[in-house]
Parts: sequence; C-alpha cells; structure tokens
Amino acid sequence: MTETTTPTAEETGATAQPPAKAARPRIDVRPVLERLFQLHPKLFGARFQPLKLGVFEDLMARHPEDFRKEELKAALGMHARSTKYLEAVASGAQRHDLDGNAVGDVAPEHVHHAIMEVFRRRQARKPDDAKSWLHTRLLRAIETSQLDRAAYIERVAARDDIALVAIDEACAELAGRQARREALRRAYEGSGKSVEEFAEMYGMKLAEVRKLLA
Repeated sequence: MTETTTPTAEETGATAQPPAKAARPRIDVRPVLERLFQLHPKLFGARFQPLKLGVFEDLMARHPEDFRKEELKAALGMHARSTKYLEAVASGAQRHDLDGNAVGDVAPEHVHHAIMEVFRRRQARKPDDAKSWLHTRLLRAIETSQLDRAAYIERVAARDDIALVAIDEACAELAGRQARREALRRAYEGSGKSVEEFAEMYGMKLAEVRKLLA
C-alpha cells in the first residue's frame, strides 16, 4: 500500500498564512473613571469641565500608583466622547487643570466640533429642540471667537451644509444685533438725555440700555 502524504505549503507554492492574532481584551474603564471621580470630583463629578491639554501626562505624574497608561488612555477617551463632556466643551467653558483652575479658552474649532456632535446626538432624540439648541450655541461660539463669517468657517473647517446654514443664520442674527446697537447708540448720543432718561423714554430696562451702549 502506498502511503499518502499531505503536500506542504512550500511544495504547492502556496503562501503560508500567519496564525491569527488573538483579539486584544477590551479594557474595562469603569474602575478608572470611578477613581478619577474620587480624585478630581470638580472635573469628573456631577459637572464635567473641559480638560487642559496634556491632562493625561499630568494625571500619570500626580498619580503614578493609581493608573496604568493604557487603561487611563482608554478611560479619558471614553470620557471625552461622552455627551456630557461634549456639552461642557460646547458651552464655551474654559479648560481646567487637575486642581479645578481655569487655564485657558477652548479653541474655536474644538468648541464648534463639540457643538455639531452634540447637535447630531440631540437631533436623533429630540429633533424639534436640537435646531434651537444649535442656533443658541453657535451664536455664543461665533461671538466669543470674534471672527467674521469667512474666518470662522475657515478656522473650524466647516464643510457640511447643515453647519454652513447654521453658521449663516447665527452670523445674520449677530449682524442684526450689531446694527441695533449702533442705531441705539446714535439715538442716545443725539438725544441729550441721561441713560436713565433715555431708557424711560424708549420703555427699556436700564440694565439693557447700559449693556447695549457699553
């Protein structure tokens, strides 16, 4: 009887396939997030704050015994993608260090991207509320950036139609507000009245007039 043998990969000319890599186990970030809350409740507690750039390195330097690098990276990534954190960035709040001190503004493009991501999530749940939320946040973001329409669009790299239309609407309202302020200022300067008298004459609140004239 002739013995039958199975040809090897080299004999058939086939390319040997490397063994499949074992899937990397998923990191459970819940204990890490809980520890972050315990150590820094002002940043990771009931109210989230935008984090300073380089906070990963700061955490590893301050708490070397509490965190492993890969676990902390994964936890911070999940934290930064959460709707609650994105809403904090979208609000225009400043970045904070580990001691809860404000250390600088969030860049306009980061605020804008957070606004648009939260808008998409809100639109999936409450479409009627989402558009007004988007308009309010973009008004504040554009006004705070002190950029005109073209510069803002370039800075945040806005490309999709939804963002561009929302930016146009916000810029139009801001332009209208500026025009009303200028008209009020001219009327006040030509009235010869005190601020108090001017507010009473136009039936406006004194604080509102002072704000518009500031």
